[in-house]
Amino acid sequence: MYVPPAFRDDDLDNIRANVRSARLANLVTATADGPLATPLPLFLEETEGERGVLYGHVARANPQWHSPPIGEALAIFMGPDAYVTPSWYATKQENGKVVPTWNYIAVHAYGPVEFFHDPERLLEVVTRLTNIQEKPRAKPWTVDEAPADFVAAQLRGIVGVRIPVTTFKGKRKMSQNRPEADRTRVAAGLTASEDPRDREVGLLISVEGGGRSSN
Repeated sequence: MYVPPAFRDDDLDNIRANVRSARLANLVTATADGPLATPLPLFLEETEGERGVLYGHVARANPQWHSPPIGEALAIFMGPDAYVTPSWYATKQENGKVVPTWNYIAVHAYGPVEFFHDPERLLEVVTRLTNIQEKPRAKPWTVDEAPADFVAAQLRGIVGVRIPVTTFKGKRKMSQNRPEADRTRVAAGLTASEDPRDREVGLLISVEGGGRSSN
């Protein structure tokens, strides 16, 4: 991922928050058969290792876990994103030298991937993932509500994923490279959108500070 200085996010707390808020990740591995990728939920166990350990699972029928990875795995987490029209830029009225762009937050996590089959470890991962997603509900569903033999059978159909994170790359592209007048108008345009995803991005744009950089 190309990260210009203006968009670089090295704050570990920010990175962890973006990982937690991402609804779905993409697990990418390079193999002798070419690159393989699987969309899946992952959670970060922050108490393990220096940067934490990612956990999840894939289907047993998924060929990704059968193919030995070449080098480290890559987990991609995407945060809020929105299209930015050049019509919002004050610069457009000044010289017309503007183009469309996209604002977004992304985190790339790198590390060696381990695939495991132990039922107890799998149950722990499935339970953690379920509890994370069910927590906001008024009446959270828990794994132990399902029959134990049924859960055991389901666990035989998956393979666990463990990635000790060696490197995080964080990118927060929120119009920091534009003049203050442009940032103000972009934030106003996005927060006025009917699309809640646009409004979320609009609220993340700072109209103070900033500076110019390439995209």
